[in-house]
Amino acid sequence: MELRIIMSYKMEKLNKELIKKDISDILKVWESSVRATHFFLKESDIMDLKPLVEQGALYVDEFFCIRNNEEIIAFIGIHEDKIEMLFVSDDFRGKGIGKQLINFAISNLNVKYVDVNEQNPQGTAFYEHIGFSVFKRSEFDDHGNPYPILHMKLNK
Repeated sequence: MELRIIMSYKMEKLNKELIKKDISDILKVWESSVRATHFFLKESDIMDLKPLVEQGALYVDEFFCIRNNEEIIAFIGIHEDKIEMLFVSDDFRGKGIGKQLINFAISNLNVKYVDVNEQNPQGTAFYEHIGFSVFKRSEFDDHGNPYPILHMKLNK
């Protein structure tokens, strides 16, 4: 007899109270994703960014997560018409979860913009595939670090 594992994904909107409750799981997803895609970051950078991720999650207007059997595996944070954060746990990358979150945000939350680290070509290609294109480049990130940012706009 063959055993099949069925994964049950569920999208959930989190308010500030739920974000605080789930922040350790949110940070685990963030760290897993960053370690898989942001090879240019030093260990000290990752540790320095962690508290900023928590602040960012509480700052955004809209925050949605994807759960697999109650475990958070991905999340997106939207402020006004911009994706401020999108992270998918490394174990679940490449399964269309990030794309579903973005398509939801475009269709339901009027998202038009996103910023991507220039040194994250996977991220840039991912957003280009969905229909975003670079319209501006900044030499430094929002915190003054020497990690150039590509500002992207939805072409649709």
